[in-house]
Amino acid sequence: MSKKITFNQKLSSLLVAALIALSISSCSQSTNTTEQSTKINSNSRLGTVKSRGTLICGVNGQLPGFSFINENGEYSGIDVDLCRAIAAALFDDPSKVEFRDLSAQERFTAVISGEVDLLSRNTTWTVSRDTSVGMEFAPTTFYDGQGIMTTKSSKVTKLEDLNEKSICALSGTTTEQNLADRMRKLGITYEPVVFDDPDAVYTAYEQGRCEAVTSDRSQLTARRAVLANPQEHELLEEVLSKEPLGPLVANGDNQWFDAVKWITYALIQAEEFGITSANLSSFENTEDPQIQRFLGQVGNLGEDMGLPNDFAARVIKNVGNYGEIYERNIGQPFGLERGLNNLWTNGGLLYSPPFR
Repeated sequence: MSKKITFNQKLSSLLVAALIALSISSCSQSTNTTEQSTKINSNSRLGTVKSRGTLICGVNGQLPGFSFINENGEYSGIDVDLCRAIAAALFDDPSKVEFRDLSAQERFTAVISGEVDLLSRNTTWTVSRDTSVGMEFAPTTFYDGQGIMTTKSSKVTKLEDLNEKSICALSGTTTEQNLADRMRKLGITYEPVVFDDPDAVYTAYEQGRCEAVTSDRSQLTARRAVLANPQEHELLEEVLSKEPLGPLVANGDNQWFDAVKWITYALIQAEEFGITSANLSSFENTEDPQIQRFLGQVGNLGEDMGLPNDFAARVIKNVGNYGEIYERNIGQPFGLERGLNNLWTNGGLLYSPPFR
């Protein structure tokens, strides 16, 4: 038996259908609005940097291998190349960077105040810096550990031999606390000699004002190479701490953080794919869908976060992949093996999430 439908019932059905359609349309418009706001965020530093046309990068400026002025009067180092990679991704020009030397004491203030767009200054990722200090750490670009350097003539071969001796260190760093913690644990009494300037630390050590100097092992290796008589100094075998170093930005700006994060990951992924500055052109006609997405040949991975789709290709073309950067700044000059700074496929800790 059929059911008779009245005019009022028809009207009610039409109204319900209209409301459902309006609801679906509103959801769609809301989604589109959200996608647009993700691509263009006027409050993000990403937009500020793009409009300015130059990246302002805080660096150490006094650390060979990481950031320093080379013999040609140019900034050089692994931290410097990270800044250039970001400039290359944004502007297709690695020279569009203004470097600002920052001390350990002023580096975080410079980031929070907006004096610099990001910090790429051999800075250790710690829980307090990541939370209470207000920093946001991008992927680790160098896994390090704190060490101690002494003169061979001192006959110091282990930490216990430094009892009642003086040790130079840079103030305002995790180095002071790590040393104090380890010495307290071992019951060793020592005299800390601290300075605000890295050059002052090593000058004091070389002049004999302290009997040992402590810092990240990579820094000690680099600094030993420029001492008057490098062969007279050696690093102890002990590693005092974990020191994951990498770039960081101010907390609360997701779009800028995402850009810095994925540009950094692009350096690592490029090496895993085997793409270098020398062979990049050979991938122009690749049929590998992963590499096509990575290089921006298909998809919108770049545009979805406010970057050019070919941002990874720009980085590789202008700066190279992570392996090239490491070899150029650390491997060749100082003979420091990659160790933990190898790709995960080679037994190291470097690992990029998928580009998809």
